Amino acid sequence: MSGAEEFLGLDDAEAAMIELKLALSDALRQRRLAKGVTQSELAKKLGSSQSRVAKMEASDPSVTMDLLVRSHFALGATPRDLAKAIQKATQAA
Repeated sequence: MSGAEEFLGLDDAEAAMIELKLALSDALRQRRLAKGVTQSELAKKLGSSQSRVAKMEASDPSVTMDLLVRSHFALGATPRDLAKAIQKATQAA
């Protein structure tokens, strides 16, 4: 457990969920930009708002994992793509 996790009182499972959410948020922004899609365009595909997409990319606590995953799929990601994004992020940590 890192100092931040200990300071925040997070157990291993909570810390892992935060790490996962951060990885998916970062990968979402990278995928959206690589596809040349604006936040507004992604929001329209999701039936959501641009501000909600901004919150997804910022790892806002109000954003669910379900929405992050659905957003990746809306941009053409495969389950393998998500696994690679998660693996890359966790190896960098």
